[in-house]
Amino acid sequence: MRSTIFKSVILPAAAAELYDMYMDEEVHAAFTGAPAKVSDQPGSHFEAFGGLLKGTMLHTVKGRLIVQSWRSVNFEDDAPDATLILSFTPEDDDGRIDLVHLDVPENDYQGVTGGWDSRYFEPWLSYLQNR
Repeated sequence: MRSTIFKSVILPAAAAELYDMYMDEEVHAAFTGAPAKVSDQPGSHFEAFGGLLKGTMLHTVKGRLIVQSWRSVNFEDDAPDATLILSFTPEDDDGRIDLVHLDVPENDYQGVTGGWDSRYFEPWLSYLQNR
């Protein structure tokens, strides 16, 4: 059976702004606390946390959707890339991010699941509250 992680978070910024923050290398690095490389161009390379996460940008819809192939350094060498889907929608005055992360290998499933909260969503909320 395919492994799937589902998460949703509401953050105090417009959905389009949250998308832009994720896609801006400097801001992405500022809210995660680690270097990032990201582009909206299909086929472009993606890296976060100084290369601990990496993949390829598969598809974007400006302000609304990001689809990436994705892998962590904890994936087994022969494990296929996972697929990450982030959708950004308005939620009153805030923005909602719905995450679907497909095919995360069993050996890193718990780490990735917890990492979305501890490495992304919690620091992102803190960044937004303190800016």
